[in-house]
Amino acid sequence: MLDLAERKSVYQPQQAGRKFPRELKTNDLEALRRHRKRHLVGACRAFARWGLDYGFAGHLTIRDPENSDLYWTNPMAVHFAQVKLSNLILVDHDGEVVEGEYAVNQAGFVLHSAVHAEHPDILAMCHAHTLYGSAYASQGRPLAPITQDACQFFEDHAVIREESGQVAVEHGAGASIAPAFKGVRAAIHQNHGLFTVSRHSIDAAAFLFMALERCCQQQLMVEASGHKPIEIPAERARYSREHVGSEYTAWLGFQTDYDHLAQTAPDMFD
Repeated sequence: MLDLAERKSVYQPQQAGRKFPRELKTNDLEALRRHRKRHLVGACRAFARWGLDYGFAGHLTIRDPENSDLYWTNPMAVHFAQVKLSNLILVDHDGEVVEGEYAVNQAGFVLHSAVHAEHPDILAMCHAHTLYGSAYASQGRPLAPITQDACQFFEDHAVIREESGQVAVEHGAGASIAPAFKGVRAAIHQNHGLFTVSRHSIDAAAFLFMALERCCQQQLMVEASGHKPIEIPAERARYSREHVGSEYTAWLGFQTDYDHLAQTAPDMFD
């Protein structure tokens, strides 16, 4: 497997002089913090539009650029569609809210904080209790490369069986699953659901989550048809992954949703 940073993208280099999404490049920590928070809100709103909400389940996190042991996350018991800049909370690795008025989901911080603590390179993480992801996770098996979409996760996701089916409310639960995220961008937690992480941005983590959920749905639909899907050969699957499975490509994929939300739901920046 290539290092994540070495993966290619068929969408680079960008065409000079053409309109195209641009990544933020700055050493201004306050500007970077504001950018990360705005895109965290955008990711939460996108989860709502994608139908990934389920009660108060679901946690999205992004590291603070200045205090790397703190992360911004969505507030407890606030619908994804109502998350905005003003109700985000800043949490430490012990699950204590250090900024913000809302509570933190204890089950959320146990897993997220353990992963962030063990992997300093991971900037963002997403988890939600989704219909297809949870159903597929009950089987405790990896995704098969049956589509080009699924190829982006080929040999780039883990199946976690530790703590399967048990609500994670103790620190030990997080510590037992955190090692599985080394060198991968996604995980299927048996009898629980899906996780995605990014060393690049919350944008990439969010898009990967949506993509992973769709791949689970595709797999379940094909198998429900009664026909055995034709798998893409490993060499071709790896080729596709190295060209469309980069962090940059995932970031780029999210920009269409973010720009649409910024225009149609400006209240998210209140």
